[in-house]
Amino acid sequence: MSVSVARMGAPAALAGEASRRSVQVGLRPLHAMATAPTVLFLAALTAMLLRHPDVPFYKIDRVAFVLLALGVAGRAVVTRQRFVVVERATWPMIGLTVLAVASVMEQPFDNQTWCLVAAKFIVPFALFHLAGLVFQEERRLRRFEGFALVVLAYLCFTSIAFMVGAKSLIFPRFILDESLGYHADRARGPLLQAVANGVSLNLLGLLALHAFLRRRIRGLKAAVLLASVPVAILATMTRAVWLSFAVSVGVLILRSNNRRLRRVCIAVAMVGAVGLLITLSFDDQRRALTERLHESGPLDFRQAVYAGGWQMFLEKPLTGWGVNQMPEELARHVSGYKEKELYPHNTYLEILVEHGIFGLALYVWLMWELLRLGRGRVPRAECEGLLNQQFHAMWPILLGVYWVNAAVVVMNYQFVNGFLFTLAGMLAAQRHRATGNLEHCVGRPLKVFRAAIH
Repeated sequence: MSVSVARMGAPAALAGEASRRSVQVGLRPLHAMATAPTVLFLAALTAMLLRHPDVPFYKIDRVAFVLLALGVAGRAVVTRQRFVVVERATWPMIGLTVLAVASVMEQPFDNQTWCLVAAKFIVPFALFHLAGLVFQEERRLRRFEGFALVVLAYLCFTSIAFMVGAKSLIFPRFILDESLGYHADRARGPLLQAVANGVSLNLLGLLALHAFLRRRIRGLKAAVLLASVPVAILATMTRAVWLSFAVSVGVLILRSNNRRLRRVCIAVAMVGAVGLLITLSFDDQRRALTERLHESGPLDFRQAVYAGGWQMFLEKPLTGWGVNQMPEELARHVSGYKEKELYPHNTYLEILVEHGIFGLALYVWLMWELLRLGRGRVPRAECEGLLNQQFHAMWPILLGVYWVNAAVVVMNYQFVNGFLFTLAGMLAAQRHRATGNLEHCVGRPLKVFRAAIH
């Protein structure tokens, strides 16, 4: 009897061992994701930057985002970390997301509409909260900073290569496909839109300047990177991008008491001026720049579109027209143009028309809460880190770059939105750390901007 029991127990033990190993093998991917949240986060941002818009595997950015969320959630469960942290900015985010999703639910299913909702609301708002959970240590913040510098170098190289005609060096190749995106005649980068490329260059350039002042990048490498930014900005051939870059650099020159910062900004401005003079020495480039400066067609078009959009708002000021309904309806409210669909080219106008007064109020509230994040105190342990007082003082400029360009284009770009809200999430998490830390760096960065950058 004992022999038969032993014979029966052996297969059961083997089956149990096999089951245990199967569970271990199945949990290994989740374990790997939970132990490398920074890698997942940066991989998701990379997928949003380099995703091809017209291939069967175009949902790679969605896959990367889901893996990021699963990895952070798994880590939170294992470490007993609070997964959902409600911020003041969370409430307008929830309001805008509810308005957008409710609007889409009332319409027939359309994949493009859901992608727009994800790019403008769901993904950036989620990254805001995920960033606060992932980037809580300085070593992780430095990895993010290194990623930002690499992306800046790539975007600058791509823009300058396009400007000088070295198109064989541009990667990925879909950037050169005239049937995809907009502004195929400009340096538009993988975002396939010159304004979006310019906003990214401007934001990343400010972070590179911040890294240089903290001596994170030095020597020839820093000089080449910072000098390439104004040239890449010039290559976008977009007036709004030029204006926002000039204003951001001018504010730093005029409002900063840091001599080193002023000298660097003056040097960047001089490189931009020299690059402009060199560009004007070539007939084709001079002709292109002159045409862009004197081109009135886009201004006339925008005036007509804005007037039509305002008329749409007056018809439905409270409820709005719904997500992605504006292009087709706007064509009916604008005369003189034969296109079946017209776009507002203004983020604030689109929100006002799509979601009414209440939606715009929520968006303004959200932007105000993001601005307030720069007023938080800096823990003493982070005084020399990425989110130091200098970064807090630069935060209004970063937001200003986003706001200015949002007035001339609809910010439907996942990478741009995700990158900005990631920075905001880092600041929100730092505010929580500072609340429980009695030792802070001296000063309140935004109390007096002139005294803040030092």
